[in-house]
Amino acid sequence: MPETRTWQVTWQSAQRSARVAARRAGRSARTAARTAQRAAHATTGAAQHAWQAAPQQTRQTWQLTAVSAATGLAVAVVAVAAAGPWDSGQRTAERAAAVPAPATGGEHHDDGRAPGPAPSAPAVLTALGGPARGAVGRGGAAPAPTDAGLADALSPLLSDPALGPLRTASVVDVAAGRQVFGEKQDEAATPASTVKLATAVAALSRLGADHRIDTGVVLAGKDRIVLVGGGDPTLTARAAGPGPDERPASLRDLADVTAHALQQRKLTTVGLGYDASAYTGPAEHPIGSNENIAPVAALMTDEARLDDSDHGTAPRSTDPAGDAARTFAGLLKERGITVTGDPAEARAPKNPDRIAVVRSLPLSALVERMLTYSDNDIAEALARQTALAAHQPASFDGAAKAVRDALAAQHLPLTDAVFEDGSGLDRDDKVSANLLSRLLLVAAAPDKPELRPVLTGLPVAAFTGTLRGRYVGDTAGAGTVRAKTGTLTGVNSLAGTVVDADGRLLAFAFMTTGTTDPQAAQKALDRMASTVANCGCR
Repeated sequence: MPETRTWQVTWQSAQRSARVAARRAGRSARTAARTAQRAAHATTGAAQHAWQAAPQQTRQTWQLTAVSAATGLAVAVVAVAAAGPWDSGQRTAERAAAVPAPATGGEHHDDGRAPGPAPSAPAVLTALGGPARGAVGRGGAAPAPTDAGLADALSPLLSDPALGPLRTASVVDVAAGRQVFGEKQDEAATPASTVKLATAVAALSRLGADHRIDTGVVLAGKDRIVLVGGGDPTLTARAAGPGPDERPASLRDLADVTAHALQQRKLTTVGLGYDASAYTGPAEHPIGSNENIAPVAALMTDEARLDDSDHGTAPRSTDPAGDAARTFAGLLKERGITVTGDPAEARAPKNPDRIAVVRSLPLSALVERMLTYSDNDIAEALARQTALAAHQPASFDGAAKAVRDALAAQHLPLTDAVFEDGSGLDRDDKVSANLLSRLLLVAAAPDKPELRPVLTGLPVAAFTGTLRGRYVGDTAGAGTVRAKTGTLTGVNSLAGTVVDADGRLLAFAFMTTGTTDPQAAQKALDRMASTVANCGCR
């Protein structure tokens, strides 16, 4: 069978887009005509009567108002035309404003800048609650794509030479709960950071979306205190920034409460220990020392970063818990409490008298941040929190077992799945495209609202997180595709959701291994997701 050329794929896409546009235009025109006809019949008699009864001065006022409104409408039309083309309520020029970020390889997906909001992005679960984009099928539901239609659209794209020798794919109709396209969907492959979807579902299902992680201070004798880490990966020692956003737990706030409690007890000089024993096993990730991740510790601040960044790669401390304790000692000193000697490792008493505590943001917020920024430190922490909830050792091995067990409880397809870590940095992780798409499907289930942060945390194409610099200029995908990225040397993956041209919510997972050009491979995966978004595929 001859190879399908790029222009043929583009022409097929254009034909599908034209058919979709024609259907929408026809429906809109018929609806508008019927509405106008009914309104005309209902209002003509009343309008004539009001005009005849009105005084001459009132009639002149109405005439002036009508002329002014017409003039204003003409000016508005000119302004809109000058502003540039619009698509789905969003000026297309806004999409072009998302400047691509320089790529540095590995798991550093973006340039470290804080992303802006995603204007006009469709609701994550639009297709579950009703039709989107004005598309309506039988019974008011958005029509479903057909297996053959999706195969016609996606199969040629899977032949892109930019993809590696192993290419797997799965597309699931969320409303129907069934797969509508698959290519080697059950073959396990290295997922890179898309494995964070599994970590998120496991943590949320075991702990709940409202769970928070404590960092506390307890008394340990007459004049000694212990700083106890609970594993909050977002604990910060930095001063609060401007803005109304909810803040992560603060070591400064903990020092405020601790100093006050000690002064109430007439204590102004204390010894300080720190307890990071909640986590066990090796702290260093199997990949070794790496700027993508800090040593996994139950006590650390600002992800042990040695610069002022808050996501992305950064040089890291090799002693996160000790550094956090020393910072805490300095904060206490600023608040009138003298700490004698250097902070030292300690164990909190079995039945401690806790004098201060700060709590993390809810787990829902941690999951969203993890997925948006592909945050490896949060991912490893959430895997260990899942282990603690399952009464497993909070280590790499214990977390792997806990995550797998949590997913099995959701009846997800785990054949040949391997979870060596929670972040996807380990190349020995293995999952199938079917598992990734099913993780998104279960997160969208109406009876599992606790899993919804898995969807709301997905980066938005061209606007947020690790997709901020991708899909720029792609009118089909920008603002519509929401997906978790995965990138390691020779590995590229993309898993997320789109609302297709007919208003149907679809979950997808595309994976490839053995790539030699990461940028070209990313673009090939992005084209596949955009094709699904632009496709009625029936």
